[in-house]
Amino acid sequence: SGYNFEIIVIDDGSPDGTQEVAEQLVKIYGSDKIVMMEIISILFSLGTAYIHGMKHATGNFIVIMDADLSHHVRLYFIKQKEGNFDIVSGTRYKGNGGVYGWDLKRKLISRGANFLTQVLLRPGASDLTGSFRLYKKEVLQKLMEKCVSKGYVFQMEMIVRARQLGYTIGEVPISFVDRVYGESKLGGNEIVSFLKGLLTLFATT
Repeated sequence: SGYNFEIIVIDDGSPDGTQEVAEQLVKIYGSDKIVMMEIISILFSLGTAYIHGMKHATGNFIVIMDADLSHHVRLYFIKQKEGNFDIVSGTRYKGNGGVYGWDLKRKLISRGANFLTQVLLRPGASDLTGSFRLYKKEVLQKLMEKCVSKGYVFQMEMIVRARQLGYTIGEVPISFVDRVYGESKLGGNEIVSFLKGLLTLFATT
């Protein structure tokens, strides 16, 4: 790739084989390139995964992504260099972006969440629930200090706080292809938590 990189794998002890795959990658690429972290805690969440990952990140940029091969990294670095953006976010709802493999229910949930967020918060970005982003390391650290959400609403709060702090956000249209293996953890509890977080941000920002 031409980049000096490291991959930090955060696993919550899930039974999907993540840890075994990471251990195999360590054997191939070395422990200086693949860092495996297993976090066993009832308080594990997206936010805590970010915190633990940042503690071990040594680069100037941090790319946050799912480990199910739904995303591609290269375009993010190209976009960042174009505008020296503080954050580059993937968007399924702009340009030639899109979603493939989701049923109607999942599409409605995602569209509805983004529509409500746009109406209530005016975040200045078109996809607030996506999990594929590039951050300057120092920007991510500042945002983590400001954010209070821990679940799925965390992604939305990161962009809202970034807008508040005056950080620049670039967007890259992505074609999101649903995972081939495993299942999404999105359920009723996460949806309720998202709505509560949305209303909290609306009342406090």
